[in-house]
Amino acid sequence: MPHAGPPGASLPEHPYLELLAQGAPAGAYEEPVRRAREDGAPPARLAALERARELALRVRAELDGRRRREAELTALFETAHDLAGLRDLDAVLRAIVQRARSLLGTEVAYLTLNDPDRGDTYMRVTEGSVSARFQQLRLGMGEGLGGLVAQTARPYVTDDYMHDARFRHTSAIDVGVGEEGLVAILGVPLLLGREVIGVLYAADRRARVFEREQVALLGSFAAHAAVALDTARLLAETRSALADLEAAGQIIRDRSRAIERAGEVHDRLVALVLKGGGVPDVVAAVAEALGGRVEFAEPGSAPADAVRRSAADGHAVRHGATTVAAVAAGGELMGALLLHGHPDLDPVDQRTLERAAMVTSLLLLARRSADEAEQRVRGELLDDLLDAPDRDPRLLRERAARLRADLDEPHVVLAAHQDGAGDHAVGRQLLWSAASHLAATRHGLAAARDGGVVLLLPPDGDEDPGRLARAAAASLGASLGAPVTVGASAAVRAPAGEPAAVAEAYAEARRCVQALRLLGRGGQGAAAADFGFLGLLLADSQDVGGFVRRTLGPLLEYDARRGTELVATLAAYFDSGMSPARARETLHIHVNTVAQRLDRVARLLGDDWQSPARTLEIQLALRLHRLSGAVLR
Repeated sequence: MPHAGPPGASLPEHPYLELLAQGAPAGAYEEPVRRAREDGAPPARLAALERARELALRVRAELDGRRRREAELTALFETAHDLAGLRDLDAVLRAIVQRARSLLGTEVAYLTLNDPDRGDTYMRVTEGSVSARFQQLRLGMGEGLGGLVAQTARPYVTDDYMHDARFRHTSAIDVGVGEEGLVAILGVPLLLGREVIGVLYAADRRARVFEREQVALLGSFAAHAAVALDTARLLAETRSALADLEAAGQIIRDRSRAIERAGEVHDRLVALVLKGGGVPDVVAAVAEALGGRVEFAEPGSAPADAVRRSAADGHAVRHGATTVAAVAAGGELMGALLLHGHPDLDPVDQRTLERAAMVTSLLLLARRSADEAEQRVRGELLDDLLDAPDRDPRLLRERAARLRADLDEPHVVLAAHQDGAGDHAVGRQLLWSAASHLAATRHGLAAARDGGVVLLLPPDGDEDPGRLARAAAASLGASLGAPVTVGASAAVRAPAGEPAAVAEAYAEARRCVQALRLLGRGGQGAAAADFGFLGLLLADSQDVGGFVRRTLGPLLEYDARRGTELVATLAAYFDSGMSPARARETLHIHVNTVAQRLDRVARLLGDDWQSPARTLEIQLALRLHRLSGAVLR
């Protein structure tokens, strides 16, 4: 869209687009505004620059977040690739610790392993440490943060270790930690099934708060470290068997080939993920590798007891003729991989199925993160349409296009509230999630607002607002398992070109919700037009002509096309107390002519045109038609 400013003027977002393209630091975004002030730019120009700066900083933050998530997934996949080709356990563990330190942005990261013979835990790998005493520490079970993690098999975090009374402090540990200068420490257990074999840490020499996502990320690295240690143990057992059992050489060779095959399968899974594959691709690859039928089951459709047992000990379990591997991350159960038709599953094939479940959990986490980011962007765009009607239409169109929405087409604004939810935060979150999914599938927008949600959806073909509201109420109610009341506005012709109309339409939709509740129709959907003449009170525009056309349209059109007087006859009929005989005196025509015209009215308006509700609306429409001179257009 061409810029509406004076010739030669530059759009306010141009310098910020250049800064975004250059990857400039946040401080650089103040420079265009500062230069404009020094050049004596008018207030409107300064305000536009301020708005462009806010949008650019928001885009920069979103890009930074996506780059960070991409870096995390890449590091996890690289670690998985290292495990598939495991040769040097120390090198893999060092790589895991280094990547954990880099992605969490800490000054120090380290890994300890449990010593079953001595009943304590000792330093195995450190990164960023400068104290020899700290690097040689041994922690008794229950001592310090790490000893407590090793004892309880639960993550622990502190933003000031020395002053945290939750941990049992010892002089040896406190001296080592103090010499290293550590303040904030996060520790997560290395688990093999239910057994804790060590602890992975990230620490800073300053106070900081570790976010839940960072705890989950370190837990993922800990899971890889545990797999590396377990794989190393398997390799050690294989080498010992080769040395001690020459007679079992053929068995050992078969086992080695199985391990190599497992590595190849894992490489293939990693390659699938890096190429953008999805859960069905992983399922197909595992089915081909194991020679059985594999399916991914949602939590509700998988064998519940088997899934719980698999999630508890971290291994695949048998359930009848099916092998079940839980798909979980950060304690959240996301489903399961089910292997059918493979009754004799050897340990290596079982481990392949378990690793496939781990890769599946990473894919689901990545997809969820992408979905949540898209939902936030859809909500922000709709918030801008509602709260900032002076937004640049070109920018609105560009943002909508990235979400596969066309704001130059007619859209209907819907207001939805869950009946009986009140201030229940969980109910509002579920409603927002269901509305976001509906908006994504319909190429529309959704945002949380006023204790409910607001949607901006394009009608499907000739779908009218009332039918769209009823469909939305049914869909959202089914998703929540609870009644959801939905009100719809009249269609907004082009939201990008008329953003102010979106806010007006939202107010109309909210009035429809209130009317439905007052009429005892909670859990249903409707538009102002569905309320008949009450729609005049609900609609902000007071669309008299629209009401007249909806009520008398067939008669007005018939009169205009044929030169008849059906509308006049109907008015005389009602004015005479619904008496054909008195109506013919007013019209100066034969009573049979009156009867014939009323028959034509019945065919055009429907047989129920004389019902009390229809009669009231028709008489009101006739009165408004007479007073306003409304005609069919």
